[in-house]
Amino acid sequence: MLRRTPLSWLPLVLLLSMHAAAGAAERPNILLAISDDQSFPHASAYGSAGLRTPAFDRVAREGLLFRQAFCGSPGCSPSRAALLTGRHPWQLEQAGTHASSFPASYRVYPDVLEQAGYFVGFTGKGWGPGNWKASQRTRNPAGDEYNRRQLDAAPAGGISRRDYAGNFRDFLAARPKDQPFCFWHGGQEPHRAFEAGSGRRAGKDANEVVVPDFLPDTDLVRQDLLDYYLEIEHFDRQLGQMLELLREAGELDNTLVVVTSDNGMAFPRAKANCYEYGIHVPLAVRWPAGCPGGRTSEDLVSFVDLAPTFLAAAGLPPDPEMAGRSLLNILQAERSGVVDPARTAVYAGRERHSSSRYNNWTYPQRSIRTPTHLLIRNFRPERWPAGDPRKLNEQGELGPSHGGYHDIDACPTLTFLIERREDPAVGRFFHLAVDKRPELELFAITSDPACLQNLALDPQHAELTTELNERLERHLRATRDPRILDGGEVFETYRRYSPIRSFPPPEDGK
Repeated sequence: MLRRTPLSWLPLVLLLSMHAAAGAAERPNILLAISDDQSFPHASAYGSAGLRTPAFDRVAREGLLFRQAFCGSPGCSPSRAALLTGRHPWQLEQAGTHASSFPASYRVYPDVLEQAGYFVGFTGKGWGPGNWKASQRTRNPAGDEYNRRQLDAAPAGGISRRDYAGNFRDFLAARPKDQPFCFWHGGQEPHRAFEAGSGRRAGKDANEVVVPDFLPDTDLVRQDLLDYYLEIEHFDRQLGQMLELLREAGELDNTLVVVTSDNGMAFPRAKANCYEYGIHVPLAVRWPAGCPGGRTSEDLVSFVDLAPTFLAAAGLPPDPEMAGRSLLNILQAERSGVVDPARTAVYAGRERHSSSRYNNWTYPQRSIRTPTHLLIRNFRPERWPAGDPRKLNEQGELGPSHGGYHDIDACPTLTFLIERREDPAVGRFFHLAVDKRPELELFAITSDPACLQNLALDPQHAELTTELNERLERHLRATRDPRILDGGEVFETYRRYSPIRSFPPPEDGK
């Protein structure tokens, strides 16, 4: 496991002190805006109908729109930990799984920037869910908290009343004069639960919805997607207000603005899965001083690239233990398309998501995504990917069938799939979401972005399957993944600080 000892940080600390003494003018401010559970391509800049995201579109139009950006994990806390550290989730011990702790030995970019003279803070959801205090941290890894202000009313049930933009205003007011800042806007939208029917009541049109091919195209699913769209739009409005605050302060063009989401949408076969709709996320960057606008990138980029990018933009040296690489060469280029041909793959993985199996067991996955294909390795194919079908109630009695799929957020779409599972028109979508999966899955993304046809089962694709699986394993070994090195049972032992459910032991003991 890659760790940094305090002694090894001494040269970097000296460099940070030198940078802190330098003037702030040449160093950009940094604003990261990260929504909660939003898949690519759900922003109007990507041509997605049914929702309007003018703030995201502005960042994309005046900066760079990425079409091939991927999170570190299809779940909140490990993905956010990867973004903060520039390391893959499997390199982060407890922080690489959901709702655990975050060892203080893993440095995060807000701390590094603060030592270099930046003023740091966050609003909304920082790193989490989990218990950062359990690892002797003195604050959330995203920085100092600014969450005092509340809206008079939320636009709909399920949307937070937190006034993100108002809290950003407080942060700007607290910033010492001429000091560069690093701020994290962590929207809690579009995380479940949504207010059912809120999208329709807001005037949104279900006919504009594009239903992903892994979900049934029914009115109920379309309405659920409209409610999801409404929450994306709320996050975007708050971002728009923050951009206006920067303009009023004369800081907009000296701010590196990055807008993305922590993982894919909270629907069956998306979030908590390494499929395309679980790990492929929106990403746009605006920075007039370092990123010519009006461009679109097809480069494969990952969350582990963001922390080294922020350090590089601030003029700081790279951290050799980060798995990612700075995106500055892409940001600073004059052209669209593929700028960095060395970026031939990105990697993602997951361990525990919710408490969804006997003894709080995980569902370990790792993936490699190339420009054309996605290969997923399921390390425990004998386990249920969405959770064991039946759980125990408070009295220790076996509950109803299909009541334990807690790796899928509770939602009308999941309920519909369960209730209509015997309907031939719906049943296949139910089984796609919850059935056990083979050890290897391979998908041709350009023709099958919904990840429905597993080419690893096709002898004609055996050579490609082997090639990508070997390439994935080489990367996991190089990055010291316990799942490859010794089986990774340590991931089963990390404490979960969120509620834990009870399940009967599996008949095969696995």
